[in-house]
Amino acid sequence: MALNWIPATVVRKTLWTPGLFTLGVNAPGVVPFEPGQFLQLGFNFPEKHLHRPYSVASPHADYLEFFIVLVETGELTPHLWNLKVGDSVEVSEKAAGSFTLSHAPQSRDVWLIATGTGVAPYIAMLREKNIWEKYQRVILVHGVRYPADLAYQVELEELQHQHGGKFMYVGVVSRVPSKVEGHTSRFLSGRITDCFNSLALEQETGISITPQYSTIMLCGNPAMLDEMENLLAQRGLQRHRTKSPGHVVVERYW
Repeated sequence: MALNWIPATVVRKTLWTPGLFTLGVNAPGVVPFEPGQFLQLGFNFPEKHLHRPYSVASPHADYLEFFIVLVETGELTPHLWNLKVGDSVEVSEKAAGSFTLSHAPQSRDVWLIATGTGVAPYIAMLREKNIWEKYQRVILVHGVRYPADLAYQVELEELQHQHGGKFMYVGVVSRVPSKVEGHTSRFLSGRITDCFNSLALEQETGISITPQYSTIMLCGNPAMLDEMENLLAQRGLQRHRTKSPGHVVVERYW
């Protein structure tokens, strides 16, 4: 199906670390969408229209954010990386995808588990009221390689202050010890799957992951998704489907 394109203007660019950035664009005309869905970003080059999907890191509005990692050998991300405030890019008119709260089961707690830029849809969800009304407790787990890759720290700390014990954030860093000088937030050391297996995630938050009380959303690296699904299944938490309700909702980037 042919895509319709909206001209967008870059109004903000946040550099978290070399190659990791948030692009904020003004794109009036995008059809309303749910947090967790994705839009296409692209350029109309003479030889072809080059584009790819990105989860939106903000709710629907004229202003939209995209959390992106530079792939130096990629076709598209070097062009996005080189954009400056005032430059133009195209955004698809309509969003797609079902990684949304309306497709997630009701429960007491919701665990938002991501690696890398897979945290983007959760940032969008946390910025709207629906998640706070649907669940009693919201736990965001973000796995990265280095502490500097833990983006959106100031905003997440503000959410913790705003919502108190209703919101918990756990950073998980795989390539450094558990304490790093100069970093404002405490985080766990290792991989998300290791921290799940060792019960470190539940010890850190004081919340158990159980079929009775937990909804799990997974987004990010395919290896993490596969391993977490298997580990959760061993605890009785199954993939959630319309015809067979469960506990786990998965988004696969690639």
